[in-house]
Amino acid sequence: MDSPLRSFASLYSTTFLMVLAAGLLTTYLGLSLTTMQVPQIWIGGMMSAYYIGLVCGSKVGHKLIAQVGHIRAFVACAGIVTASALGHALIDNLTIWLVLRLAVGMGMMCQYMVLESWLNEQAENSQRGTVFASYMIVSYLGLMAGQGAISLYPDLGIEPLLLIAICFALCIVPISITRRIHPEPLTPAPLQMGLYWKRAPQALTTIALGSMIVGCFYGLAPSYATAKGIDPEHVALYMSCTIFAGLLAQWPMGKLSDIISRSLLIRINCTLLGVIVLIITVVPFHSVYSLILTSLFGILAFTLYPLATALANSRVDQHERVGLSATILVTFGIGASIGPLVASGLMQVLGDQMLYGFMAICSFTLLVRLLWINLRQKAEQTATGDYIMAGGDLVSSPLAASFDPRVDIEMVNEQMINPSEDAFDSVPDPTDDELEDADEQAGYNTAYASVVNDDSLGHEELDDEDVDNEIGRR
Repeated sequence: MDSPLRSFASLYSTTFLMVLAAGLLTTYLGLSLTTMQVPQIWIGGMMSAYYIGLVCGSKVGHKLIAQVGHIRAFVACAGIVTASALGHALIDNLTIWLVLRLAVGMGMMCQYMVLESWLNEQAENSQRGTVFASYMIVSYLGLMAGQGAISLYPDLGIEPLLLIAICFALCIVPISITRRIHPEPLTPAPLQMGLYWKRAPQALTTIALGSMIVGCFYGLAPSYATAKGIDPEHVALYMSCTIFAGLLAQWPMGKLSDIISRSLLIRINCTLLGVIVLIITVVPFHSVYSLILTSLFGILAFTLYPLATALANSRVDQHERVGLSATILVTFGIGASIGPLVASGLMQVLGDQMLYGFMAICSFTLLVRLLWINLRQKAEQTATGDYIMAGGDLVSSPLAASFDPRVDIEMVNEQMINPSEDAFDSVPDPTDDELEDADEQAGYNTAYASVVNDDSLGHEELDDEDVDNEIGRR
């Protein structure tokens, strides 16, 4: 059996080049807009447009892949993304830049769908975990390479955009010449977000607020670091330390989540994260201490999403996981698009420190929400765990009467059948006289009912003797 790195080398190579270009483009735009001294709200809007494009691209990409296939859809979207990236070098209009970022987000979502659906379909069950772990590692390495590449061009000229376009163009090559079997077309999956929010409220709440934090960091941290006087080379170091710490934390945090409750681990995580970002907010910036604090931030912030995803998947059945994955992606995209927009507005009004101040608000809001949901779920479990008399052998037997305080226990014991004897054998067969009396009584009851229900008689004036006479007459 071939190793996953060898079997999916073409897809991993494509992923690395694509994510490198995307990470470099995000950092480049953040630094460029800061250098242009545009209002912070524009920087947040630029990042929000990308995540809005991711949300919209999930629907567009699904239809495109179903119509033309995976490779053609990937190539078409790569061309759109490459042209959109180069468009930033031709036009300085910020409104056009927003449209370009939206196009990049939509195109990259389609590319992500191609890669992940391909891996998901052709990965063997025995290697599925290794395949996707390798995919995440390659993605993180691509992000780190993209952050490091910005240090090669401290003047922020047109060169970074050319490198971005080259990487987006080259990512087409490995997937186009792959010898792997083409995956099956995508099948529609119903999106029932309300259902999954009821089934896994803690997990999806974590994804919603956690995506706000991650979106703020990717979009606004370069601007924040530049405002603190860091040059582009050290901005790349600042970003790379955070991402690398998040990469290293994935495996041990996953192992820890298998030992203790994931919901408890998420609450501990967001508590520590809130403390860390609060310290970053109130403590004066220091070039050395900031790297330590941002590394701790990366460990806690970048592990919220995988923990919440694992928790959500443990709450649903196998056939519901496709719909859950769509719900998770949409929730993440919405949160990541809202976060930078709100944070940039606060930074513009209250200062750059509000980037991490907003993250602290998100962290503690998440903690309070999770505690409330957990207490509510415990209360529901306690309520449903109360004793309720239900149908069963005990209820349908004479023993149930012994639990009723209105019943005389001695009388119950006298009337109960001795369990050591055969109840049916202990009951004697009826005699001929008893059978005749029973038939006579049944006939009388039938005649009595017909007289009482006869509307032609004034039965409200009849007494028992009149009824008996009428029965005899009939």
